[in-house]
Amino acid sequence: MRVTALPKGGRHVGTVSATRGVMKAVPLARVYVADLMSSVWEYLHFLSSLSHAHSTYFIFRWKFNRKDLDVDMDYSLVEGNLLINNPQATKHSGVYQCIATNAFGTILSREAKVEFAYLQNFSSKARSPVLVREGQAVVLLCGPPPHFGEIRYSWIFNGRPSIVVGDNRRFVSQRTGNLYIAKVETSDVGNYTCVVRNVMTNTTVYSSPTPVVLRRDGERMLVYPHFPAVMGEYEPKIEVQFEKMLHIAKGSSVRLECFALGNPVPSISWKRADGSPFPGKMKINHSNGVLEIPYFRPEDSGLYECVAENSKGRSIAKGRLVFQSKTLYDANMAIESDLHWECKANGKPQPVYRWLKNGQPLVSQDRIRVAGGGLTIYNMNLMDSGMYQCLAENDNGVIYASAELKVVASPPDFSKNPVKKTTLIRRGGEAIIECRPHASPRASYSWRRGNEFLKDSKRRTISEDGTLRIANVTKSDAGSYTCVAKNPFGTSSSSGTLVVKEPTKITVPPLSMDATVGESIVLPCEVSKDSTLYPVFKWFFNGKLIDFSRHDHFGMIGVSSSGDLMIRNVQLKHSGKYVCMVHTAVDSVSAAADLIVRGPPGAPVGVLVGDVTDRTAQLSWGPGPDNHSPVTLYIVQARTPFSIGWQAVKTGIGLCELSSVNLNPWVDYEFRVAAINNVGVGEPSVPSKPVRTKAAGPEVAPANVSGGGGSRGELVIVWEPVPEELQNGEKFGYVVAFRPLGTTTWKQSVLASADASRYIYKNDTFQPLTQFEVKVGVYNEIGEGPFSPVVIVYSADEEPSVAPPRVWARSLSASEIEVFWEPVHQSGSKGWITGYEWLEDGSPENDAERVRVTESSVIITGLKGSTLYLMSVRAHNSAGTGPSSTPISITTKKPPPSQPPGNIEWNLTNSKVFLNWEHVKAMDNESEVTGYKVICFFFLLSLFCCFADKHAVSNITFESCIIYCFSITFFFFFFFFFLSLSRYAHVTSFELLS
Repeated sequence: MRVTALPKGGRHVGTVSATRGVMKAVPLARVYVADLMSSVWEYLHFLSSLSHAHSTYFIFRWKFNRKDLDVDMDYSLVEGNLLINNPQATKHSGVYQCIATNAFGTILSREAKVEFAYLQNFSSKARSPVLVREGQAVVLLCGPPPHFGEIRYSWIFNGRPSIVVGDNRRFVSQRTGNLYIAKVETSDVGNYTCVVRNVMTNTTVYSSPTPVVLRRDGERMLVYPHFPAVMGEYEPKIEVQFEKMLHIAKGSSVRLECFALGNPVPSISWKRADGSPFPGKMKINHSNGVLEIPYFRPEDSGLYECVAENSKGRSIAKGRLVFQSKTLYDANMAIESDLHWECKANGKPQPVYRWLKNGQPLVSQDRIRVAGGGLTIYNMNLMDSGMYQCLAENDNGVIYASAELKVVASPPDFSKNPVKKTTLIRRGGEAIIECRPHASPRASYSWRRGNEFLKDSKRRTISEDGTLRIANVTKSDAGSYTCVAKNPFGTSSSSGTLVVKEPTKITVPPLSMDATVGESIVLPCEVSKDSTLYPVFKWFFNGKLIDFSRHDHFGMIGVSSSGDLMIRNVQLKHSGKYVCMVHTAVDSVSAAADLIVRGPPGAPVGVLVGDVTDRTAQLSWGPGPDNHSPVTLYIVQARTPFSIGWQAVKTGIGLCELSSVNLNPWVDYEFRVAAINNVGVGEPSVPSKPVRTKAAGPEVAPANVSGGGGSRGELVIVWEPVPEELQNGEKFGYVVAFRPLGTTTWKQSVLASADASRYIYKNDTFQPLTQFEVKVGVYNEIGEGPFSPVVIVYSADEEPSVAPPRVWARSLSASEIEVFWEPVHQSGSKGWITGYEWLEDGSPENDAERVRVTESSVIITGLKGSTLYLMSVRAHNSAGTGPSSTPISITTKKPPPSQPPGNIEWNLTNSKVFLNWEHVKAMDNESEVTGYKVICFFFLLSLFCCFADKHAVSNITFESCIIYCFSITFFFFFFFFFLSLSRYAHVTSFELLS
């Protein structure tokens, strides 16, 4: 071990612990402390702190360079701690070791080497420039000066005060000090300075700058030797990696470095080879080049992988972290027994081993054998007790492992491990009764049943370790058994009882069976057992215990002697082996059955489309799982941008390929396949990649060709456009052909638009309603298609030339008038008359209120009261409207009075009701009052209406009206009153009425 000198007040602590007064060496921790070369530290402490389980007296000695150290003015000894006053590098550097002794033995601490930290300056010699190409990797070497103590590396770019920050492209290794640039960019050109700081002395030194220059054509490029002179993109190469095997002590911190060069810049990731996740304590820095594991524990050991990856490839570095555990353990051994200790250490070069007892060397002699790291002591006696140490040593140092040996002599003692009080065993089984007293040396054993000592027989044996075995147990073997143990120091015994039970048997085992998806099944499990035992049923599925609280499909049913397994709504995943296991206090039995669940087949895989023509395509696919029921047929489905969902294009296919499918030309298709078995139709496959059929000439003519109408001299032709999925190719259009009926020459017009649905031919020479033969054809880039059937279409008609000869009207109310006219005779008009419309004269025609009808009259509503209107009527057809008739005038009636009667009063005398109100006087623009209406209501029910004569005075008795109203009112009143009474008195009759 190496210790660096501390500044004033610093100390290095090594510990020696005591258990029951026996000392054990605890390895000293590695510590670096600073030595400023211009001054001398005043103190250096070595503390060997002791923890005492019991008060005991210790004697401490120290060695310096393997010689006894005399405590003089330079040294002081305080409770075993060595204090060095005014330490000096030339005088006090060397190897120190503490020796502690008490009544139980002697133990040596690890050796501690004291050195003084320092850091020299870099050479002032200028560094050669590094010529690189853009995209090339480069490694800048630091080459630290001579030093001792922990140091830290960083780099400065172009003399800036800030350091080069590591990222996924740049990395500074704290192992080598070098700067690694995975891919050089133009911004990287400049001067780089390596900075080294000694953590202990806190001193910092700077190297000479290393220029990085972009190489021009023709110059010799200085490249990293593993890479070619000319760099394009290349796969990653891990340049900084950790050791292939590291032995880590418990509680230590581990720092693993990994960085790769490559173009594009590689990404770095970490993982464990066994796939287990990293615990939260592990840290990965932002560039992923460093993995830190604090507080190393056994579960952190294993194989670690660093993966560097870019678009050109990947590279992996692996290293195993091994948990370094204690190699020696304290031993309490019986007298006359044998001891073997094995001491193992790792190091380069391989270490050699030495053994010490109480600080003195051990060599092979008599009962002691020392062979490498192994120590064996045969037939131990009490004098062999003491403190033992194993030393592993090579050129790099020495490590110690310590343990205490106690040799014990005692008579047999059952106090801590008596014979089991009651042993339950099934009839026909094997009873095993152990006898394990503490005895030193080992005892000899005998057994008795009652007062009879047992001897070995065919069914009964007594082994050397005292265990009694009884095979094929019967009821007569039940009873009390006593183990007697004896050694030279005494005899002791312990007793227990053997109880024999009837064996458990599965009388109704589960049977292998088939099931269909969705069914519910029961696997039986019934046992016969001893009446005093309580069986516990457990079910296993494919080797795993079924947790019924976490599975909705599984349930266990039955009484004390049965534990049947119910599987509800069985699914394909439930296929497998089921085991019913029954446990009792004396035995365990089990029975197994296989369940096969049959379901619809799984989805076919790998649907491929090939040999695509204008109407066919060849499909192939791979079969999916048949789910225990053979596939009988396949269904091929297709989908296009024009279809509604998936459509079946072929069914009843028995093979995994289809030579052709009837398709439409120039349409994008996706295909999928579903399988069928005796259970049902399975899930469809993943759709194939879209394919487009080749183009072909159109085959579908436009539908519903017709026409007519339009302005004079026009032939209007209309049709339903051909759907896009039936156009069969690009550059789709229409050919419109027409000719006057009775002629032989077709006139054609081409419409280069797939969306066209109307064509107008204008020629003022042909007469209105001329008959034409019309057909519409199609074409695309491949060629022409068929024409539609020939239909007769009339050219545009001529507007009517005659107005209705006679028009009259009458006023119906303040808002309605009715207009009448005499129809136009068809023979007197040039155009064919299809209807009439009226309009209000005096207003713009585009704003006129017009209603088109086919009859010879119309009721016009929504008019203003007491208003004069001028009305005219004209005929119309598809070509337009004819001349208007001579306007007629009509005035709407005045509106009714707007004010209601006022001051309404009423009096009831005997059977008469007298109503009085004020007469209503109409306004000038209102019609005269001709009478009044009286309405009687009861619960919003209108019962009767009376009308007064227009000449009646306002003070009038409507005796007959009112008497009748009141008689009806009283009738309903008593009727509802009767119902209400019945509701409370006779609920049943009420319900019957209701």
